[in-house]
Amino acid sequence: MLRKRRIAVAVVMLTLVTFYFIDFAGLLPEGFSVLERIQFVPAVLSHSVAVLVVLVALTLLLGRLYCSVICPMGIFQDVVARISRGLGKKPKKKKRYQYSPARNILRYTLLAATVVALVSGFTLLASLLDPYAAYGRIAANVFAPVYLAGNNLLEALFTAMGNYTFYRMDLYVRSAFALSIALLTLLGVGYLAWKHGRTYCNTICPVGTFLGLISRFSWWKIRIDPAKCTRCGVCATRCKVSCIDSRNHRIDYSRCVDCFDCLDACRQDALSFSGPKKAPALPAAEAPAKAAPKDPSRREFLATTLAATLTVPALMAQGHGQQERLRLRDGSGHTRQVPISPPGSLGHEHLGQHCTACHLCISKCPSRVLKPALLEYGLSGMMQPMMYFDKGFCNYDCTVCSDVCPNGAILPLSIEEKHRTQVGRVVFVEDFCIVHTDGTSCGACSEHCPTQAVSMIPYRDGLTIPHTDPQICVGCGGCEYVCPATPHKAIYVEGEAVHREALPFEDTGTHEAEIDGFGF
Repeated sequence: MLRKRRIAVAVVMLTLVTFYFIDFAGLLPEGFSVLERIQFVPAVLSHSVAVLVVLVALTLLLGRLYCSVICPMGIFQDVVARISRGLGKKPKKKKRYQYSPARNILRYTLLAATVVALVSGFTLLASLLDPYAAYGRIAANVFAPVYLAGNNLLEALFTAMGNYTFYRMDLYVRSAFALSIALLTLLGVGYLAWKHGRTYCNTICPVGTFLGLISRFSWWKIRIDPAKCTRCGVCATRCKVSCIDSRNHRIDYSRCVDCFDCLDACRQDALSFSGPKKAPALPAAEAPAKAAPKDPSRREFLATTLAATLTVPALMAQGHGQQERLRLRDGSGHTRQVPISPPGSLGHEHLGQHCTACHLCISKCPSRVLKPALLEYGLSGMMQPMMYFDKGFCNYDCTVCSDVCPNGAILPLSIEEKHRTQVGRVVFVEDFCIVHTDGTSCGACSEHCPTQAVSMIPYRDGLTIPHTDPQICVGCGGCEYVCPATPHKAIYVEGEAVHREALPFEDTGTHEAEIDGFGF
């Protein structure tokens, strides 16, 4: 019964988390971002003390249940392992696991390296190892294109029948590098799960290792009744984490993830999920030579663990890091000196210290402005969100990225705050403007500027040409996106490494701009 309930909750969790990433139509409300906010590393980075306390308390009470029913990467591994196990045509050919000692040196080395990286503000290592961020990149860069392709196929079929329920979406690769990392992660973790079960969880994942330290002292756990156990080893063959040593009646609780598969497998009813029990008397031949000494420092360990959990976010908040800034050659044809980080990120440093590149903001951006960075933020900022204006521009009234970010990398903004946040400044190059080069009337940039940072002034031969006021520009990129000049844009946005507050402007009209193909 416990196993079935665990599977039901895990399936619902994985389905909702995955669909929230690939849902381009907004079928799930933004409130479902709570599923991302309860993930462990996002809670650490966003300083969500309440979430961390609940997760630690849950682990102390029930063990690593988080890894079985909350973590999407953990559930994904269970799905792969179950498929691989079910491929056997005969029971004897089905996959069987066996007990293996923990690789503690590797586990704790990766955990220590991750903690140091987070505290120092170098989040690239955490981005690669964080199970939630890794799964998010898989969902955003691998599953989402497949979902879009399926949507476009249905659109073609239904449209051919005169039904216009579906609409076509552009299918393109946001970043070849991010896609490569996502595919490598999918194949690597998938292979380990296919062959060996949850090897990633108990050897590589820093979250699993940290929770494993706590789960040693959990109140409720899988327990072996030596009086009933016959050492048949069936439970060990069903254990995906290889933590059951049936010969010695031992379970490595630092690796047990409460999947409950062993409970259903035991025919002697020697396993139970329960609180502490008084050990039954054993025959002399079976009695252990010496009882394990009781740890006198258990309370100290638990107190230290809780303190460490709450201290890491504070240390991170005090950390300061300088990210290398590279010159960015973008679609505008200009060399952008400073990359543009999303509104609400405060600037490159704050984004770099809190973002693990889960790509949720990139997936949810309705204007498709956000894309993964390569080296524009420096090595530490690889795959973090940047604003590009080749597919659209940042809607003046849109705050989706700041609403859904679970890490606190993009802080929540009200619409009024968004209107005053300057992520970049407009730059006009008259030599590229078609008014200057072709003697053609234009003004598309001015028509699509929500703050009137671009206006038209008299030029020559009855024409008008853009005039810019960078102080009231918010860097939305509307002017850059609609500029018809080729091969170089005549107007573009230069980023701000630290976001500023734009000067107020006199509002004389609406800010909504409908774009259909050409800019005007």
